[in-house]
Amino acid sequence: MRLLDLFCGAGGAAMGYHRAGFDEIVGVDIAPQPHYPFEFIQADAMTFPLDGFDVIHASPPCQVFSRARLIHGVGEHVDLLTPTRARLNKSGTSWVIENVPGAPMRRDLVLCGSQFGLRQGDLGLIRHRWFEFRDPPFALLPTCSHPPEIVSVFGHGGHIYHGVAQWRSLMGIDWMTRDELAQAIPPAYTEWIGRRILERNQ
Repeated sequence: MRLLDLFCGAGGAAMGYHRAGFDEIVGVDIAPQPHYPFEFIQADAMTFPLDGFDVIHASPPCQVFSRARLIHGVGEHVDLLTPTRARLNKSGTSWVIENVPGAPMRRDLVLCGSQFGLRQGDLGLIRHRWFEFRDPPFALLPTCSHPPEIVSVFGHGGHIYHGVAQWRSLMGIDWMTRDELAQAIPPAYTEWIGRRILERNQ
């Protein structure tokens, strides 16, 4: 199946779909993504053609909705999630939208690192993310079970509490820089979603 990965960043979501069994993935981002592990096209995700794909995954910029914006300040940002959803609905293709808690979207699925065992001893990754689907196909996973010490992966500059190596290890991502990690989701999330999509389409 062909998957289009809009607002792809450095490919955390794409790697999960690849591990699930998607054999052709095309990533699109307005900024260069030299570490994206699959076919990459630098283009505007809001105008890139959507035809010819079986599934579309979109991760519109989250900063306008992020709680970290209120704590640390990240400047002015525009809501691209709402127009992205409208555009995907017109495409007729199966789609998945991912974003942070608080984004203006349905919570068809809420994922956390604790649901996938992303931890090392008492240290565990949280990284809550919301997912909305054109056709929600999934049973719910167990609810979060946070370890005693949690790790958040966000921000730029000085917001590193456990180090980049720890971030990479907990997220299951070994190819990204610090800034790329701050924008990524663990591949385990989309690997689980991708397997459910493929099972539904068998």
